[in-house]
Amino acid sequence: MKRSLKFVLSHLLSFILRATRGLRRNLTRLYAHAALSADLTTGLPASAVIEGKAFVDGTRNIRFGENVLLYAALHLETQENAWIEIGDGVVISRGAHIVAMAGVSIGDGSMIGEYASIRDANHQRSEEHSFRESGHIAKPILIGKKVWIGRSVTVLGGVTIGDNATVGANAVVTRDVAPGSTVAGVPAVPIGLRKVDG
Repeated sequence: MKRSLKFVLSHLLSFILRATRGLRRNLTRLYAHAALSADLTTGLPASAVIEGKAFVDGTRNIRFGENVLLYAALHLETQENAWIEIGDGVVISRGAHIVAMAGVSIGDGSMIGEYASIRDANHQRSEEHSFRESGHIAKPILIGKKVWIGRSVTVLGGVTIGDNATVGANAVVTRDVAPGSTVAGVPAVPIGLRKVDG
């Protein structure tokens, strides 16, 4: 293709794409909402905004509250009787992984940063079996209301994160986080406490 023809066609296509940006975004959200709803056993509230493809594996025992905002490339997985419960107004950013073999609860108004990993189970070791065949140890994860979990945070099984807590980017949360506190590091340790009104 000659450069002059490529230049003209590229500008024409760019004009068309600019003119249809809003329509294309709305269609992408509509399709992503319908696709995620079809992958769940309980459906998805109409108030949910889904910015792109979400991946759902396992038993699909996942419940969403109202007015959630989910970004693209979210991975959700439940196994056996495990569940994932996501409260009203929760924001989950691009590429986050939430995996439940016991249960994961995220309280109203919480925000989960990009590429966070929230997994309630760890592999067991066995001399007789491979990792895949050795089973897991699973303990529920409870994340309170208005919790802010930063980018690339890892939350391990059995952890409770209290209301209004903040977890700094790249932290590994191995133990409970007190309400209103800020933790950071590997493993995450308290670095501050903020006063919370009401």
